Amino acid sequence: MGRVIIVGGGQAGCALAARLRSQGHEGEIVLFGAEPVPPYQRPPLSKAYLTGEMAEARLYLRPEEWYADEGIALRTGTPVTAVDPAARTVSAGGETLSYDALALTTGAVPRTLAPEQGGDLGGVYTLRTLADVDRMAPAFAQGARALIVGGGYIGLEAAAVARKLGVAVTLIEMAPRILQRVAAPETSDYVRALHRRHGVEILEGTALDRLTGAAGQVAGAVLTGGREVAADFVLVGAGVLPDVALAQGAGLESKGGIVVDDRCRTSAPGVWAAGDCTVFPFRGGLVRLESVQNAIDQAECAADNILGADRAYDPVPWFWSDQYDVKLQIAGLNLGYDRVVTRPGAAEGQASTWYYRGDTLLAVDAMNEARTYMVAKRLIEGGKSPAAEVVADPATDLKALLRA
Repeated sequence: MGRVIIVGGGQAGCALAARLRSQGHEGEIVLFGAEPVPPYQRPPLSKAYLTGEMAEARLYLRPEEWYADEGIALRTGTPVTAVDPAARTVSAGGETLSYDALALTTGAVPRTLAPEQGGDLGGVYTLRTLADVDRMAPAFAQGARALIVGGGYIGLEAAAVARKLGVAVTLIEMAPRILQRVAAPETSDYVRALHRRHGVEILEGTALDRLTGAAGQVAGAVLTGGREVAADFVLVGAGVLPDVALAQGAGLESKGGIVVDDRCRTSAPGVWAAGDCTVFPFRGGLVRLESVQNAIDQAECAADNILGADRAYDPVPWFWSDQYDVKLQIAGLNLGYDRVVTRPGAAEGQASTWYYRGDTLLAVDAMNEARTYMVAKRLIEGGKSPAAEVVADPATDLKALLRA
């Protein structure tokens, strides 16, 4: 294998480059990133970095000198503008480079508001990149009023940080409940109560009609139903879309993401993909995961297969979210669940939600329950499904289930 080009300077791109080298690839590796900084962690952006508790350099996945030491040509601030799978070339920075293997790790882009909704007003932000947070950080000032659009994890994490910094928060979610797409009502109830205890006004079943402004700056919003709220700034946390523009321009198959097989291969020979931009086979369908786990594990699988390993990607997904003093840890994927049981924790503020399809354990949400999370993850990895009634009984020793 000669030159490998990686397009996308995020978690997946960095993991893929590192894996190629660690597995003995001696050819060229070129890593293109559109942002002007080296690959960095995204989860702390909405938490420790936004509050000023983490410096920019600590976000970097690898020290800047690591890339040169490993013989990886890191091209920051250089978006790839075209891919030609037939010619096996990419165009970037005014030049055309040939490749022996190409990996697309283009990630995702945030949903935005249309101009007719006021999305072009000053003080309207999205939260995806380092530059996004640098732009919005001054707005998170004591006494400011924020409107957060979207009751998923990004919006909820931002709400928690805003309250910590003394910002008054109104959060709207157009679905009937927060976290509806990703969690059971029991987990939504827990998280809603947590935020309301911290003073967040949560309006569910409520969408944004339009933003209002003065002199080009946002001043408030009109919600569905006619209610008006004042806002000094607005954060749009309405989810992300896979960044498939480059892949589509190259004629690759996409369907809610770049379609890859269980070896991380796209529809074009010699082209692989990994991370948030992909959809891949899982439980008989195609799924897209937005997580650090998937970005790293799928990228490493792609790297192995670029080098000829012929390894299937078969993950046990895991996620986490930090909000106030609560760590929510999720093991597995709850797609297709038809039954939920809850298990109280040993202390106040602890609980877990267990998802089943029939008698099969699919996933667990653990709130401030690190031990429960670890047991659940091992159960799912081992293909074990304890009876729901046993799990729900507070007297059950969860560790004993691992030996059953």
